[in-house]
Amino acid sequence: MESQDLLQQFASDNYAGICPEAWEAMQAANPGHVTSYGDDPWTARAADAFRELFETDCEVFFVFNGTAANSLALASLCQSYHGVICSEAAHVETDECGAPEFFSNGSKLLVASGPDGKLTPQAIRELATKRQDIHYPKARAVTITQATEMGRVYTPPELHAIAEECRALKLSLYMDGARFANACASLGCSPAEITWKAGVDVLGFGGTKNGMAAGEAVLFFERKLAADFDYRCKQAGQLASKMRFLSAPWVGMLESGAWLRNARHANECARYAAERIAQIPGVRIAQPVEANSVFLHAEAALLDGLRQRGWHFYTFIGGAARFMFAWDTDRERVEIFCRDLEECARTAAGA
Repeated sequence: MESQDLLQQFASDNYAGICPEAWEAMQAANPGHVTSYGDDPWTARAADAFRELFETDCEVFFVFNGTAANSLALASLCQSYHGVICSEAAHVETDECGAPEFFSNGSKLLVASGPDGKLTPQAIRELATKRQDIHYPKARAVTITQATEMGRVYTPPELHAIAEECRALKLSLYMDGARFANACASLGCSPAEITWKAGVDVLGFGGTKNGMAAGEAVLFFERKLAADFDYRCKQAGQLASKMRFLSAPWVGMLESGAWLRNARHANECARYAAERIAQIPGVRIAQPVEANSVFLHAEAALLDGLRQRGWHFYTFIGGAARFMFAWDTDRERVEIFCRDLEECARTAAGA
C-alpha cells in the first residue's frame, strides 16, 4: 500500500483507526477461554459502566453496527402496521437500505422536513395526526439523530419539548446516537441529561465513529421496551458468539473517559477547520459547526481541484461538501487541507 493511501482524510470519521483505549481493552480481553454469547465478565462490566455513566439501571445490549442498533431498536417499538416519524435527512431514511422497515416487518417511516435534519414538536404532531384512519400506518415511535446528519445538536430544551409531544401523543422516543459522544461534548451535558432525563426511551450509542473498531450499544431506559430484544438480536445475526470483543472496547472507552476525550478533540478540530475556512474567499460555511462536521458551499471547479489534490469528501448530504473530523485528527493535516482549499479557491477565482 502506498503512503498516499494512508494519509489522513476528512471524508468520514469511519476512516479512522482504533483508539488506544479500545485496542488495549480488546488485548486485555483476549487471553484465555471465556464464556460465549455475552455471559462473560467483560460484557457485564461494560453494561455496568453504561449504567454508571447514565446514572440509571438501564438494559444494555451490544450489536455490531449502527444499522442494527437503529433498525432493531425501532422494530422493538413497533408492529408492522405502525409508523415511525423521522426527519427527511435522518440516517434511517436516507442510508439504511430499508433496514428499519425490513426488521419491523413493514413499519413505515413517516418523514418530516425541517432545518438541519432536526425534528420539531410541531412536525411530529402534524405527522402523527395527519391521518388516523385504519387505511394509514398508525404513528407509534419517533426517532431523532443526535448529532444530526447535518452536524447540529438538539439542546436539552428541544429534547424536552419533543419528549413532551411524544408523551402527549403516546409515542416512544428513540435516539440514534451514532455521534452521541460528540453531542455530549458539544453541549457540555451529562449523558443522562440529554437522554432519559429529557424523556428519551431508547438510545443507540455509537462506538465505531468514536474510536472503536466496531460495535454500538443499545440502551433501554424504559426497561419494559427491552422485552425479548435479545431474541431479536439473535434472529438478526447480531448476537456475537465472542461477545467480549464487542463489549471489552466499551470498558476501555467508558472507564478511561476516552469516549468524551475523543469526541472533544474531534469537535475542536472541526471548529478550528471552520475558523480557517471562513477566511477563504469563495467558500462559505453552510451552517454552524456544533459537532465534528463542517459543511461548506463552493464552486464545482474549486471542489474538483480538491479532488485532484487527493482529498476525499461527500456532497450528497444536504447539497454541501461534508468534511468529518475524527478522534485522531492531526492539526497539521487540517492545516494542509486548509492551504489546499485556499489555493484551489484562488485557482477557481482566476479561471
